[in-house]
Amino acid sequence: MPSRGLENFLKENLEDLKSKGLYNEIDTLEGANGPIIKINGRELINLSSNNYLGLATDNRLIEACNEATKEYGVGAGAVRTINGTLKVHIELEEKLAKFKHTEAAIAYQSGFNCNMAAISAVMDKNDAILSDELNHASIIDGCRLSKAKIIRFNHADMDDLRAKAKEAAESGLYNKIMVITDGVFSMDGDIAKLPEIVEIAEEFDLITYVDDAHGSGVLGNGAGTVKHFGLSDKVDFQIGTLSKAIGVVGGYVAGKKDLIDWLKVRSRPFLFSTSLTPGAAAACIEAIDILSSSTELQEKLWENADYLKQGLKDIGFDIGNSETPITPVIIGDEVKTQAFSKRLNEEGVYAKSIVFPTVPRGTGRVRNMPTAAHTKEMLDQAITIYKKAGKELGII
Repeated sequence: MPSRGLENFLKENLEDLKSKGLYNEIDTLEGANGPIIKINGRELINLSSNNYLGLATDNRLIEACNEATKEYGVGAGAVRTINGTLKVHIELEEKLAKFKHTEAAIAYQSGFNCNMAAISAVMDKNDAILSDELNHASIIDGCRLSKAKIIRFNHADMDDLRAKAKEAAESGLYNKIMVITDGVFSMDGDIAKLPEIVEIAEEFDLITYVDDAHGSGVLGNGAGTVKHFGLSDKVDFQIGTLSKAIGVVGGYVAGKKDLIDWLKVRSRPFLFSTSLTPGAAAACIEAIDILSSSTELQEKLWENADYLKQGLKDIGFDIGNSETPITPVIIGDEVKTQAFSKRLNEEGVYAKSIVFPTVPRGTGRVRNMPTAAHTKEMLDQAITIYKKAGKELGII
């Protein structure tokens, strides 16, 4: 018989979330996650995908995936350290290292796994981690897993970071100190102040760690935020995902060869989880080749992003201070944010509401993710729908 305690806990807390506008409804797509998606038989303009460059549905990647699947099978068959390392995995890691301008790279099953793996493989209870307060949940969990002392600094506040780095370094309490930041912050679209962070790191001998999930493929001619600032030789850990701009699935850590060798023998997701499917690895290789040979997709992405931002701003929406294609429309109240997202959906735009705990209370927003695959006509239609829904709900 099921536990009454569990049943009561779930019922009470689910009802509480729903009453506060914090319950997330999960939608099922009836096809590919492209610029237009189909849900419940309806076609919607898709502004919620991380498929920045449209590569998730690119025929070149699909063909590469199919060919590798025929050659190697649908699964790798084992963890990397037994006999789950296939030639295609090595080729992917070599391509990633070259793409990120580092000595070596290691591939994982997801970007989330990277942060769970890399932080705890290097940091322990005798260390300290300086972490931006708006860092991604996977960074927060990776820091907790390491058991290091976590010292949060105010978002992008270099004075606060310097003061806390100085205090930690001069305390004599820690063997190692790391500073961790997202390269691009996914909720507001702002870029980390990496030149200042590196300067502080050099002053206090901090290990530098940049999670560039939303920067790779978007900034630095595709190579990411670190390359954007010309700091490839100054950052110890470059973390990235293969599921956003690259369009497939997986993640990676890029850095010095000794670091990658250490992660191969000490990071638990690498040691205890079956490796990437051969098809996914081959598709990632194809995506990296495309990004390495042309900037066409990145240019189209930025063109579409600038167009959408200007359109939303012109009709009176608060789009924050994004420096990247990520375009939040900040509403504030959680219930109104949910209602606004629902109204957009009814009119033909899929733009999911994002509320606490993903963002702080009172900062609910609908986050828009324009891609290289959107047409101007799609964006014009979306802007028109935004205007209609915004006026109806008194947002503009």
